[in-house]
Amino acid sequence: MDILILRDSRESLAKCSLTPLRGLPGVRFVNFDRERRLAVGTRVLLHPEGSELSASDAGQDLLLIDCSWRRVPQLLASVEGDLVHRRLPQLVTAYPRRSKTFADPAQGLASVEALYAACALLGQPRPDFLRSYRWAEAFLAANPSLPR
Repeated sequence: MDILILRDSRESLAKCSLTPLRGLPGVRFVNFDRERRLAVGTRVLLHPEGSELSASDAGQDLLLIDCSWRRVPQLLASVEGDLVHRRLPQLVTAYPRRSKTFADPAQGLASVEALYAACALLGQPRPDFLRSYRWAEAFLAANPSLPR
């Protein structure tokens, strides 16, 4: 499975939960550029408004948008391809979110949590994704139904 992460360069690399994934096999990062279209082919897009991710999605490539919730539409507008919107089942984040400007979705996860969960649910668990994640143990403990 090829994982493409479209990241907003406005987001802090130091605070990004996905930064430790750079250089891992099967994971590619592309920085958002409003002047450039990004051709992604056919991919599962992790999105809270899609159908629930299921075993029938196994084997498909993934696209993860890494930005603040309010910028998702702007980043998605730069993407060209056949995107299959899929949401994760209800999971509990361990990331201590604190937005002062807008409300986070009730079931929002840290990007690394969402990516780990998607791969695990698709039968390709990637424990290396959580290796450097500060809240990995708390996330796994809060979501015992996730395959390991």
